[in-house]
Amino acid sequence: MQLNSKIIFHIMGLLLLCNGGFMLLATLVSGIYDDGATLSIALAAITTMFIGIFAMFYTKGHKKEVKRKEGYIIVTFGWLVMSFSGMLPYLFSGAIPSVTNAFFETVSGYTTTGASILDDIEVLPKGLLFWRSLTHWIGGMGIIVLAIAILPLLGIGGMQLFAAEAPGPSADKLHPRITDTAKRLWLIYVGYTLAETLLLKLAGMSFFDAINHSLATLSTGGFSTKNLSVAYWNDQPMIQYIIIVFMFLAGSNFVLSYFAFKGKVQRVLRDEEFRYYGGFVVIFTLVSALVVYFHAEVPLTEYHPMVLGQAESAFRHTLFQVVSVITTTGFVSADFTSWTPFMTVFFFGLMFLGGSAGSTSGGIKVMRHILIIKNGLLEFKRTLHPNAIIPVRYNNKTVKEKIVYNIIAFFVLYMLLFIIGALVLGAMGIDFVTAIGGSASSLGNVGPAFGGLYPLSNFNGLPDAGKWWCGFLMLAGRLELFTVLILLTPYFWKRT
Repeated sequence: MQLNSKIIFHIMGLLLLCNGGFMLLATLVSGIYDDGATLSIALAAITTMFIGIFAMFYTKGHKKEVKRKEGYIIVTFGWLVMSFSGMLPYLFSGAIPSVTNAFFETVSGYTTTGASILDDIEVLPKGLLFWRSLTHWIGGMGIIVLAIAILPLLGIGGMQLFAAEAPGPSADKLHPRITDTAKRLWLIYVGYTLAETLLLKLAGMSFFDAINHSLATLSTGGFSTKNLSVAYWNDQPMIQYIIIVFMFLAGSNFVLSYFAFKGKVQRVLRDEEFRYYGGFVVIFTLVSALVVYFHAEVPLTEYHPMVLGQAESAFRHTLFQVVSVITTTGFVSADFTSWTPFMTVFFFGLMFLGGSAGSTSGGIKVMRHILIIKNGLLEFKRTLHPNAIIPVRYNNKTVKEKIVYNIIAFFVLYMLLFIIGALVLGAMGIDFVTAIGGSASSLGNVGPAFGGLYPLSNFNGLPDAGKWWCGFLMLAGRLELFTVLILLTPYFWKRT
């Protein structure tokens, strides 16, 4: 089967055109605040859009068909093209002069990892801070899902793209036409973003900080406009509670949000993954809150009517960090690595959990953990009754063996890539704790890590090779491993 290369380049051009359009938004913000970066961001936008228009014009006679192989190429290379073009505002403005650092910051944004190389975030021009948050928001629901909503205008079907890009092992359809699915998901995504912005503004944030943190929350990204992240507002608990609620929503399946808005609340409550997801948050918060209350110190809030002393503070900060790490958002309200050795190991384990399938979060995902555990427990029955057919059930439905095998393969591959990731970082002279923390955080798109990459630090201390390697892990993790790694196999490129 010969690749339809023209359609690949055509869609790359379309993505560049969209990316340039978003840069114009950042240009507008820069102009409003007169931060001195307006011309640089505008030049980056024009350059990106020019290349995109050229690519689309050059391939205008393409065959309008996207097959599975082209789908995987478009998704992976689409993310790379967006990341390389997205670093232009940093380079042109001189805010991040190093190509390595600019790429790391950008790929961390698009993959919604939230790891940064910036030592002082607050000195960046407002337009660049907004662009930084916008890369999160674009990547959150998926550049490709956005393209799926536009492709029908060009006469191109997008089912193959959605199958390759949709976060999580399931891609539930809300509507028979995949383009309508994408539009509904984006409508919910935009609605949540606007709602959080309004609530944060009412709670005391400036409008600029509110919109930036909303963009980062709904994408489960974690880029903040402050060096201390959300810990900057430790004296305003309401702000942190609002962010907690929207991190939880962003980490849940967006399809369930659609059903909730349609009045089908029972369908949400009956969803097995949602029940486990909510249960994990409750149980892990209670456990960590008790440990922190009795054995650690947390920042106390003063002069606020909500303050209940140490108990409220312990509960709020542990709830915030548990939700932030499970959903792989990566916002920080306190340095959880200083909360006793037990809590350090505890949060390291949470990095591998991930939010729900169909959410914007990274990690392995709750659904996969449920099915792996169920299948493991059923092996005891199968051992006792070797001739019995005992299938795995999920949401009261039998799960096909093929899906179970795929999930087990994903888990093994994920853990293998985590180990290889840590080994590569270790080979660069990075200490053990930092290496395993950096690998787990990058692959899970979490953001904060351990050792030299602790929550209130950044990734700037890594060698350049380490930053490129972590960038690869971020991309592989964000695109569910197979989408990226399949391109590295020789049989993918063979003509069939």
